[in-house]
Amino acid sequence: MKTYIVGSLIAMALLISGCYSGNKNASSADAKDAHEHLHDHSHDHDHDYDHQHGHDHDHSSDGAHSHSASDGHVHSTAAGHDHDHSSGDADEIHFSRQQAEVVGLEVEQVAPTPFSYVIKTSGQIQAAQGDEVVIAATSNGIVSFSNPSLTDGSAVKTGQSIVTISARNLLEGDPSTRAKIEFETAEKEFQRAELLVKDQIISTKEFEQARLRYETAKTAYNAQASNMTVNGVKVTSPINGYIKNRMVAQGEYVSVGQPIATVSQNRRLQLRAELSEKHYKTVKNITSANFKPAYDNQVYKLSDLNGRLLSFGRSADGQSFFIPVTFEFDNIGDILPGAFTEVFLLANPQNNVISVPASSLTEEQGLYFVYLQLDEEHYKKQEVTPGQSDGERIQILSGLASGDKVVTKGVYQVKLAAISSAMPEGHTHNH
Repeated sequence: MKTYIVGSLIAMALLISGCYSGNKNASSADAKDAHEHLHDHSHDHDHDYDHQHGHDHDHSSDGAHSHSASDGHVHSTAAGHDHDHSSGDADEIHFSRQQAEVVGLEVEQVAPTPFSYVIKTSGQIQAAQGDEVVIAATSNGIVSFSNPSLTDGSAVKTGQSIVTISARNLLEGDPSTRAKIEFETAEKEFQRAELLVKDQIISTKEFEQARLRYETAKTAYNAQASNMTVNGVKVTSPINGYIKNRMVAQGEYVSVGQPIATVSQNRRLQLRAELSEKHYKTVKNITSANFKPAYDNQVYKLSDLNGRLLSFGRSADGQSFFIPVTFEFDNIGDILPGAFTEVFLLANPQNNVISVPASSLTEEQGLYFVYLQLDEEHYKKQEVTPGQSDGERIQILSGLASGDKVVTKGVYQVKLAAISSAMPEGHTHNH
């Protein structure tokens, strides 16, 4: 019985082992057939792809195919075109010749030049002595401005009416009318005296007194006669210039000799700068100055305005901690006396200094840059370290070398082109 059971178990084990082995061999054969079929199909597809598109492809052992782009990346594309993603120098900015002409782009070649030591401060423009006159009232009365819009800064000409003074409604009456009456009366008395003195009816002394009264009245009348109008006595400007300041208001009462307005010829001006005492030892080395008025963006150079240093010293009131430095110059441009201004005092010229126009510099988050021209249509953004500024030019301590070509006009447009070129462009590849 035991022998039968053992024999049955051995037979069953052999049967199971045979089935397992058969299935394994069958599966291996099926996998091999499938692999060979896939390889043949892929291989045929590759050759058909080559035939249609004319490209060489690398074939791996498993039948896959690929092609390499010029940048070393592998791309599978439907059309089979190579894509070059190399962008050259990433710092280069393309700005065409046509764009440069439209914006009026200008370039300056860097070269070492003399550059003065600069002390930046503030100051005020003043009219030079002798170039101003004060217009005063020639009679008592009520002021009426000839042109209500005549304000500070208005231009006037010699003989132009500034105000009219009328005393018609005042208690003492119109002085111009009174002067006329006094003149006509004195004239009649003098003519009568001439006849009487011939007949020796009056003495020579009485005749001379009559003539004196006549001459006095005549002078007073003539002084006002040319300026008399139906509305009163007009007061005119004795010089060409502009109204520096009005000292009376419309309808105000004035007395003879009272200032009405100041007229400046605006031909020769003064620049008065206030310098801190810490620069006292440098004052004697100051030779000239540049200045930029608060109302204007333009920088004026005294060297271009026939300017000269007048004086420097302590403040006249003795209470200021600043040293006044005064220059005089021709008002060639449209410079307004009384205006406050930035002042760049120039002293101790230094040789072989690299500098660029102030318009060349741009600032970004505390860093400063210029744009260099590499060739006619390519530019580069260059970081620099600025030094002193004389208002017109800025000293460059590092970042530039002699021979560099710096953009001086059209900087903003080149900066926009740099921002535009830095923006990533989208590429679409169909796989």
